Amino acid sequence: MKPSDALIIFARNPVRGKVKTRLAATVGTETAYEAYKCLLAHTHRATQNYPADKIVYYADHVASGDLWDKGYRKALQRGADLGERMQHAFAEVLGKGYPKAVLIGTDCPSLHESILREAFEGLENHDVVIGPAYDGGYYLIGMRAPRPSLFQGIAWSTATVFKKTTAICRQSGLRYAVLPQLHDIDEEKDLVHLWSALSSQHITSPYR
Repeated sequence: MKPSDALIIFARNPVRGKVKTRLAATVGTETAYEAYKCLLAHTHRATQNYPADKIVYYADHVASGDLWDKGYRKALQRGADLGERMQHAFAEVLGKGYPKAVLIGTDCPSLHESILREAFEGLENHDVVIGPAYDGGYYLIGMRAPRPSLFQGIAWSTATVFKKTTAICRQSGLRYAVLPQLHDIDEEKDLVHLWSALSSQHITSPYR
């Protein structure tokens, strides 16, 4: 794996009441906030040693004094919706000459370095790689050139995101590789996957 690849991480600024709002609706603001901090820490552990240039794109403002200070570049998401923000990030990063770029969020407790390696290796022979989530969305998408069509006409945060994205790939004649399906943490029923992932890493969460 060449260190000249780019790993884009989309992260929300961890503010009580503004993260994991669907989760907070049933478990409360504090538990949702602490769960999100666990997810951020996991994403950091999963990516910190990966041999790529890593860029954290913040949702609200570029922060300092956080866990992304060392080994990560920082930028700000731009766009009216998630699709526009991802499209802009890929255009910006790939426009700097990176041969491959992979974008992940911070909601997937089962994400690990081997998945990232598989994603970048998949881009050797495919135009797009995508990691489907069990809720119908995706936890990872990667490409070698900007593909604006993949982020247009999609109802974000719905169960049709992955299906619609792969349909666009087929319609556009893009070769795509599908990674293992993993769980995102969005609702109370998903928390079991967070606690399970933490337990497998021998991490005890005080927020369970």
